[in-house]
Formats: sequence, C-alpha cells, structure tokens
Amino acid sequence: MRIFTLFLLWPLVEIALFVTVGGAIGLFWTLVVIAGSAVLGVWLLRSRGVRSAAEMRRGLTAARGGGLGQLAGDVLAMLAGVLLILPGFLTDALGLLLLFPPVRALIILWAARRVGNIRAQATGGTPSPSGRFGEGRPDIIDAEFIEVDPEPRPDSSRSASGWTRH
Repeated sequence: MRIFTLFLLWPLVEIALFVTVGGAIGLFWTLVVIAGSAVLGVWLLRSRGVRSAAEMRRGLTAARGGGLGQLAGDVLAMLAGVLLILPGFLTDALGLLLLFPPVRALIILWAARRVGNIRAQATGGTPSPSGRFGEGRPDIIDAEFIEVDPEPRPDSSRSASGWTRH
C-alpha cells in the first residue's frame, strides 16, 4: 500500500514543485534546469556505465578491493543518472543527493544490514559462532542421501497415444 501511495503522490509533488519553482525563476530557467539535469544524467550514465563495464571486464573491481561495495556504488551513481534524466525537481534533488559518496555509502550500509536481517530471519536467527546461519537448530537434520533412478516399466516403450509413437 505504501508503494501505491508513493506512486500517487510522486507526480503531485513534482507538479507542485514545477509550479512553485517555475513561478519563482520563470519558464525559461525552469526549462534550462530540467534540460541541464537531463544532459548531466545522460553523461553520468554513459561515463559510469562504460567505466564500470570496463572494470568488470578486466576484473579491476575485485582487485581494487572494492568488490560488491564498489559495484553497488556504481549502480547507485547510475541510478542518480536515471533520476536526473527524469523531468522534475524532486527526482533531480534525489539524483544530486545520490552523487555524494557519503550518501551512497550510507545507503549501501543500510542495504547490507537489511539483507543481513532478512537472511537471519529466513534461516532462523543469528549466525552461529562458526558464521553459518541455522547451525545447531533442532529442526535441521544433517543427513546423506543417494538418488535412485526408477526402473523402466515394461510398457513404457508403448505410449497410450498413437501420436507419440515413432
């Protein structure tokens, strides 16, 4: 329900900001700001996307010690580019906010904690001293198994239908 409300309110806020800011700075400057932010967004997407793809191809992200954190930072920077391309002052403000590395770091930290909490809930609590989730729980059975192929039935070569006979 929150997402639905957000989708309803977002355009209303954008329209209100267009009217308010447009009335304060004028139509020409409003169009210049919107067009300028779109150009910045396209440039950001191109530069970050090309750089990130090249680093992934060469394996530099892992070699630099960035790993998933660096990749997440690049994804958030590209999201900033998308937000800058979308017309509107609220999306531009959020896109500009995502350009600051401390803001991206906070979002990555929040997401990592959130994923850790979801993983802990899905596997039954906190990690054990060995670092494995769910270890030592009474409802988990450690066992070995062997897969046994079923024996072919004698009438399996004949199909009940004439359509499948070759």
